[in-house]
Amino acid sequence: MNTLLWVLVGILAYSLVAKALQVRGYLPDSVRLQGPIATIHTRRGRALLTRLAQPKRFWRAWSNVGVGVALVIMVGMFALLLFQAISILRNPPAPSAVNQPENFLVVPGVNDFLPLAVAPEIVFGLLIGLVVHEGGHGLLCRVEDIDIESMGAVFLAFIPIGAFVEPDEESQANANRGARTRMFAAGVTNNFVLTAIAFALLFGPVIGAVGVAPGVAVDGAYGGSAAATAGIDDGDRITAIEGTNVTTERDLDDALLAAEDRTVSVEIDGERTVQVERSLTVVGSVAGNPANLTVEDEPIHLTAVNGTPVETRGEFQSALESGGEFARIETSNGTHVIPVGAYVTRAAPDGPLANASAPTNASFIITGIDGERITSSTDLARTLDGYEEGDRVTVRVYADGEFRPYDVRLGENPRDGNAFVGVDLFPGTSGLLVTDFGVQTYPAGTYLELLGGSGGEGSSSLLPGLTDSPFALVYVSLVLPLASVVLGIPNFPGFTPAVTNFYVVQGPLAPLGDGVFILANVLFWTAWVNLQLGLFNCIPGYPLDGGRILRTATEAVVSRLPVSDSPRLVRTITTSIGLTMLASLILMIFGPQLLS
Repeated sequence: MNTLLWVLVGILAYSLVAKALQVRGYLPDSVRLQGPIATIHTRRGRALLTRLAQPKRFWRAWSNVGVGVALVIMVGMFALLLFQAISILRNPPAPSAVNQPENFLVVPGVNDFLPLAVAPEIVFGLLIGLVVHEGGHGLLCRVEDIDIESMGAVFLAFIPIGAFVEPDEESQANANRGARTRMFAAGVTNNFVLTAIAFALLFGPVIGAVGVAPGVAVDGAYGGSAAATAGIDDGDRITAIEGTNVTTERDLDDALLAAEDRTVSVEIDGERTVQVERSLTVVGSVAGNPANLTVEDEPIHLTAVNGTPVETRGEFQSALESGGEFARIETSNGTHVIPVGAYVTRAAPDGPLANASAPTNASFIITGIDGERITSSTDLARTLDGYEEGDRVTVRVYADGEFRPYDVRLGENPRDGNAFVGVDLFPGTSGLLVTDFGVQTYPAGTYLELLGGSGGEGSSSLLPGLTDSPFALVYVSLVLPLASVVLGIPNFPGFTPAVTNFYVVQGPLAPLGDGVFILANVLFWTAWVNLQLGLFNCIPGYPLDGGRILRTATEAVVSRLPVSDSPRLVRTITTSIGLTMLASLILMIFGPQLLS
């Protein structure tokens, strides 16, 4: 039984129990049920809103700005949802983690991208968002002299999913159209302002107080690898190899290559030391690799190259370099003969290598640069570090069963400014990721850089220049929880206990210690949730705020037209748009499962 089905069963059970309690009179009159939805009503707080509403001219001006912002976003949401729905109908995407129905719910533990570790921060952000949203509606009710019947919170089972301010219907009907529009827009206006404040604090003093801890962050170890056997796991930091400090992934790679003995001493977190007995393991493979190996559940062990036994990466590389352009490798899955080099999955159509007439629609292997042997993707990167943009080199390529030379004018890598040939590479040798150690690293510095902080030594931006703009920082923050899909790195739900070992607190906020991580998570998720609330409520469909603003705006336009039945035309327009939005949302949520 999948997670979504368990959730539905739980909601059904809750609904039956709650209804039984209501029928027997155990629930107070302030609690009202509609299936699994419960609303709690109160009349308290109206006097406070009346006092806060005294500077009426200010609040009207504030909300007028909000109306303009809401109208722009409503048009954008209408276009976006309609475009997505049409795209799904024309070319249904395959079901994936992103478009699973449960991942549209902002429920930690149910949504695959929202872990339970940050559930308190997400719930706090949601509660704050609901309070400022409905508080905005209530405040503008009093500004516009609209009476409030009741206020309260909305629950789906035990989960708070909303709040409400219930205006007196007669008082609301007597208010002018502008007053009602300002009241409807006040909620999303407050959500957007709260988002801006939370992001400003996050990108400013809070992230500025977080730095990257020394060492290489470990996100896990490959099953069956030497590191896994030695007990190195996610959350660890490798700070030294054989007494040599390591800060970056390249430092770690260099230290392991330099170590002559099979067994190496590895310092973890600067505190404890473990002995790792290395052995060569194939932990990854690309489809179509020349060895035709596929890494599945069981690790593939590599034991010899050209008849020479190998146990470490250094021995493996030496054996490859001393041989020819082909190598015979012996593995636990048999013996294979492969061309040796860096495996290219794609050449950029306008890149330097493609401009030299190299193939762009098929994979190939780079085996040499200006006569220098290339044995792996790392080898290629190191070799190119010795060149500059504009240098002309001869790139030797193995494609379609033959070797071909290409005269290439090197370009500039937009990520680090070094020379490059414009290709996407599969890490390792000839489409096989071979390791004698076996850790998966965590890009701690990259995340910090994407949030506007300093990534430290060795960090490389995935999106060069993008985080220079405040709006770009907001975009990046929104996609970080889905980073595995959007950016190709592990998802970043915040500074959870699993990753705080990779960071240090510094500067004026250092006395707060780990409290800075909690503050960062609260700000991150408060901004994230409030922006989602604001955008969702701007969808032009009833009963959302966007649908109510659409109605008043439509009434304003239709009232100026020479039509005999204005109310009917208004209903037709708003209902049609609302149904279109509903259909679009249903297609986005369930379309990939039903149509693909």
